[in-house]
Amino acid sequence: MKTTHPSRKPPKTPLGEPLLTLRALAVSYGGIKALKGVDIDVARGEIVAMIGANGAGKTTTLKTVARLLPLAAGTITFDGEDLSHVTTEEVVERGVSLVPEGRAIFGGLTVRENLDLGAYNHRNAHAMAESIDDVVKLFPRLGERMKQEAGTLSGGEQQMLAIGRAVMARPSLLLLDEPSLGIAPKLVQQIFEAIGEIAASGTTILLVEQNTRLALRYAKRAYVLRTGEIATSGPSAELLQNEEIRAAYLGG
Repeated sequence: MKTTHPSRKPPKTPLGEPLLTLRALAVSYGGIKALKGVDIDVARGEIVAMIGANGAGKTTTLKTVARLLPLAAGTITFDGEDLSHVTTEEVVERGVSLVPEGRAIFGGLTVRENLDLGAYNHRNAHAMAESIDDVVKLFPRLGERMKQEAGTLSGGEQQMLAIGRAVMARPSLLLLDEPSLGIAPKLVQQIFEAIGEIAASGTTILLVEQNTRLALRYAKRAYVLRTGEIATSGPSAELLQNEEIRAAYLGG
């Protein structure tokens, strides 16, 4: 069933049909309003970034889309369906995968076992093998470490594994939370090149990233969050030239 949005006029989606639409999204932690009426559109095939200071509401937005946090108000529409009141498991089944901040891999399991957990919705061995091949093409390092315990990988390799595990589900929408956090610069570049390849293959990406310059380089558009609200948004190229954005997030 399609969602009926609030009566206020929604923002235009530059690339046509939206895959994900958030309207008047509000989330509270106790008495604290973490999100205060957030509107976001993500069109099919886009990489869209969310940038802003710590505590601005970026991670909260991703967790709410993944249905890990309850809504106080607003709607989440994905591929024409209302996700506002479904479970996290149902969100995954509909084609949404979250790579959380901190990676959340299973350190005592092997790389292959972690990847297998991401593909629990596959129905046959052929689909599983294809997904493994896709992940290894993205991250050849993982192919060399299939039998290695995940907890012994470097931070960058663990991030590759976390992304690979999410890709195993063949999502339509990938939610990425701080993929460069705590990772050596050399591996950060490899990870973002892989993110670009994932998007080029047809997966839509909503990205939260502390490295604003990197996020704006890979994303087509971006939203700037400030204390739970959208402060501004626009094409990444324009935001890179915005004096306020440059001063606040790019070092002038």
